[in-house]
Amino acid sequence: MSEVKVNKISPRSGTTVTLGDSGDTFTIPAGATINNQGTATNFGATGSASWNTTVKTGDFTAVAGEGYFVNTTSGEIDVALPAGTAGAVVAVKDYAKTWDTNNCILVPNGSDKIGGSTNSATLSTEGLAVTLIFIDSTQGWLVTDDGLQSVAVTNPFMEATGGTVTCSGNDKIHTFTGPGTFCVSKIASCAANNQVSYVVVGGGGGAGGGGAGAGGFREDKSPTTPYTSSPLEGAGPITVTATAFPITVGAAGTVGSPDTRQSPGGNGGVSTFSTITSAGGGFGGGGGQVPGAGQPSTPVPEAAGGPGGSGGGSGASNQGGTTTSGGTGNTPPVSPPQGQTGGPGKWQPGSYGATGGGGGAGGVGQPFNCGEGVTGGAGVASSITASPVTYAAGGPAPATANTGNGGRVSAGNSGVVIIRYKFQ
Repeated sequence: MSEVKVNKISPRSGTTVTLGDSGDTFTIPAGATINNQGTATNFGATGSASWNTTVKTGDFTAVAGEGYFVNTTSGEIDVALPAGTAGAVVAVKDYAKTWDTNNCILVPNGSDKIGGSTNSATLSTEGLAVTLIFIDSTQGWLVTDDGLQSVAVTNPFMEATGGTVTCSGNDKIHTFTGPGTFCVSKIASCAANNQVSYVVVGGGGGAGGGGAGAGGFREDKSPTTPYTSSPLEGAGPITVTATAFPITVGAAGTVGSPDTRQSPGGNGGVSTFSTITSAGGGFGGGGGQVPGAGQPSTPVPEAAGGPGGSGGGSGASNQGGTTTSGGTGNTPPVSPPQGQTGGPGKWQPGSYGATGGGGGAGGVGQPFNCGEGVTGGAGVASSITASPVTYAAGGPAPATANTGNGGRVSAGNSGVVIIRYKFQ
């Protein structure tokens, strides 16, 4: 065997040196080191990565050929994988042994796959280290070396953002108290898990002389998200797709002015999600007044309550015992009804409080009553947020934000949109 000993090999011409011919084998003996100080190409994947020692504490985009220590102590971290090219390597390691509490999520680039699936992969094993190599467009990133492919479980459930997000068991809950977007980035592999539960409540009406109507209440519960629903459940199933759903939350109706017992209030605003619209609550009717001590110099006519999700209660009549009707609920009509009718009003000599209560989702407003004891229609309770909350009560009702309650001598309460689905 011949041997050549030199310190440097340079090309005779050009910039390329070719070693051997096709079919030749070059052997690097044990103990030898190849020190690459340039760029190596066409060597294929080595199955290892160069580890970045800056600990990652938030979402980041990985670079091919690097490994990362990922600290999820403060919350879940998304690792956006680079665009896949054959032989690309990415590695991650559970820095603080917290992946079982706050997961590390591997997010594929575009239509790339992880283990044959385009869904994100969840790493939830404490102390885990995983190396992935991109193979081809069929399987995408495959786990090698430090773990099994079964460790990187691709998420079969839907993924979405928007609103305030909380969890209850295996379900995520998105609560919108103002306008926003429910953005579905990935749908579930099982079609049944793409049907979401929802509660949509319109804004409560504002009071006049009568109590205001509650915002319309509509609810539907998916079979895969168990919770205690209201008696009005069944507004119609919604199966989402991977798209953005604009959310509208109805504002509260304004209180009547200048004297809430004389002028009518304002209707509440509508709330919407997908194909579901819940009407705003009807305004409380104005309270009629006749000239006299401490009263206007000219008669103020009474006014009936306004129609809406639930109808507003009527103001008191000043026409010698005439009863003034309350506003019509469930306007526009849907099934189950989104609300009930407001109570009628009637002038009672010596009292200005004989006005009707606003309708609620669970009952009609009480008819006129001497004094200030008028009662609004009942609301309905749902546990879609994991604990029971009563929504859409007729005025007078507690002044609770984002319940859609109607007002009494006050503005109404704003509405709310709540969406719940299975995420694990």
